[in-house]
Amino acid sequence: MKSVTHRRDSDRTRKALVEAGTELFARHGFDGTRVEQIARKARVNKAMINYHFGGKAGLYRAILLSLFTATLERVGPLRDSPEPADALLRSFVKDFSEMVARQPSIPIMLVREAISGGRHLDRELLPCFTSIFSVVREIIEKGTRDRTFRQVDLLLTHLSLIGSLVFFFATTSLRNRLISEAYVQARIPEADAYVRHVQDLMTRALAAETPRAAPGGRT
Repeated sequence: MKSVTHRRDSDRTRKALVEAGTELFARHGFDGTRVEQIARKARVNKAMINYHFGGKAGLYRAILLSLFTATLERVGPLRDSPEPADALLRSFVKDFSEMVARQPSIPIMLVREAISGGRHLDRELLPCFTSIFSVVREIIEKGTRDRTFRQVDLLLTHLSLIGSLVFFFATTSLRNRLISEAYVQARIPEADAYVRHVQDLMTRALAAETPRAAPGGRT
């Protein structure tokens, strides 16, 4: 019974540290966040950060690795799906967006890390970026083979897709403020509406060109 209680307390402590760390890393960046701040927000002794994660860097890494692992578990099976490429791309946009949107601070962390040049990404985290890219690449390559999609630059397409989604969720607070204070004349966009917009935008932009009919009905 004692071990079960200890395990539950340990799980609660880890969860509290992850939640506190995620919010503070997003707000202040890795370098601007102190272990004392994380511990205070999580309401635990700062020694628990070392105990559970081996320090601030370990906590930061665990937060990002958890996101990447969960995302890859969600979108990875799309590689082997028999669905048409355009349907797979729509599924990828939806699944990726849902994973990022679950924790509003995560996309801000990703933007900060990208701006820093990935200074805090180790050799286990970096391949996660390429793994997500490979899912997008394989979907587009499938579409190109079956002539659903036209030939495009795979990396630029990936950057356009992931960049637009991460930026949308990372800038939610600023966008809502600009609209609510009437600096921008628009309705505050719902996440679902933006996801549908990106789905339509990407699938239509990638769609293979239909040959023009020649005079007399020939193509």
